[in-house]
Amino acid sequence: MTNIKTNIPVLGFAAYSGTGKTTLLINIIPILKKRGIEVGVIKHAHHGFEIDQEGKDSYKIRKAGASRLLIDSKYRWALMVEREEESPGIRLEESISHMDQDNLDLIMVEGFRLEAIPKIELHRPSLNKDLIYKHNENVIAIATDAPIDTETKLPLLDLNNYEEIAEFIITTFCNDKICS
Repeated sequence: MTNIKTNIPVLGFAAYSGTGKTTLLINIIPILKKRGIEVGVIKHAHHGFEIDQEGKDSYKIRKAGASRLLIDSKYRWALMVEREEESPGIRLEESISHMDQDNLDLIMVEGFRLEAIPKIELHRPSLNKDLIYKHNENVIAIATDAPIDTETKLPLLDLNNYEEIAEFIITTFCNDKICS
């Protein structure tokens, strides 16, 4: 299903904006963590973003032209890498290569809807959007908050039942090492 090389499973979440991808992630990550699963997350941003604040030293150094800036403290570290303006865009495989796979059990991906990785589709019929799985063979399950008006052989999950979704992820992606 995927041609991206990884040492650990990668699972995407595909949905239209406003469906609740981030809400789902922030609710299932603690469940997975409690089960001993170390999760890394890659989130696609459709726009530029800043992670440091104007006026801070790190911001000034980056704006002065540093191509890479690593900020380190006893609590966390972050590496910022500036892309050229003409960058062809981000590639999921490149993002995955930056993850410390030796210390993770699972990488979850928000966005990157067109990438060839297994995905759970999030669907809210009330938003009147087409189902993604009809046009994307990488969807392995649908999490929905109401019955859908089409028949499918894909597993249907309750979008509001975080335990159920976490259990599906564990059953589908975890090996004995991390799920025992």
